[in-house]
Amino acid sequence: MQDTIPFLNTVISKAEADALNPLVLAFVGDSVQQLYVRTRLALNSQKKAGELHKLATLEIKAPAQADAAERLMPFLTEEETAVFRRARNAHYTTSAKNATIGDYKKASGFEALLGWLYLTGAHDRLNELLSMILK
Repeated sequence: MQDTIPFLNTVISKAEADALNPLVLAFVGDSVQQLYVRTRLALNSQKKAGELHKLATLEIKAPAQADAAERLMPFLTEEETAVFRRARNAHYTTSAKNATIGDYKKASGFEALLGWLYLTGAHDRLNELLSMILK
């Protein structure tokens, strides 16, 4: 499949990304995954927007992200694993609404990894990991 992530014209260094709050990385990563999933669904389906939204939600909700993180762990580099763990272990001021706290934390780690890859310009790796978790 072609790249479906829009890329920044300017990327930040790994050191700059590492200096960001891990939940800020997760904030970016959540959007990256949403855009990836929604674009993939839109390009590969004739369904209406409401049905596409339901399908996207199944992939983007915290339990699905936690499952994706578990499946990706064996394939992550040490550096990527460190980003994931930093976000998973971050202090949360909000609680999970429709997920266990464990799934919520793993989902945040997964999102932070996606945000870190996106912001540092590791777009090939980002697409590689996202394509590995396709249902």
